[in-house]
Amino acid sequence: MMTEQRRGSHTVTRLTVDLVWVTKNRYPVLKGEIQKRCRELIMQICDAEDVKILKGVVSKDHVHMHIEYPPSKSISDLIRRIKGRRSRLLQQEYPELQKRCWGKHFWAIGYGASSTGNLMEELVQEYLRASSAPVQSGSRHFLTRMS
Repeated sequence: MMTEQRRGSHTVTRLTVDLVWVTKNRYPVLKGEIQKRCRELIMQICDAEDVKILKGVVSKDHVHMHIEYPPSKSISDLIRRIKGRRSRLLQQEYPELQKRCWGKHFWAIGYGASSTGNLMEELVQEYLRASSAPVQSGSRHFLTRMS
């Protein structure tokens, strides 16, 4: 488990949260190349926002990730950036998504967020480890960094 803390000139923080959001109407559209590209785009925005992905999964109809973020960021702004910008890019790159996602909405409204502490972090990490086992119809694409 990661226990690194962020250090500022007058602060020491470790802010972690468990996030989940779903595709519009939970359509199972995050498959194959679309799933891989979604993963790449989420990792790009997290890098740009100085957010560390501790663990995560892009499933066919939802994204579930455990992150560590700086105190200057709000979760609602981060989710807005991920869902908004990446939705438009995915729909531009994969026009077939527009048939399923009428109204240019790729993600459902809203998200789930739970702050995590040391014990909760372990439970979330274990849940995501169990969720990341390959499924019979193919493999899932993870959001963790390769070392």
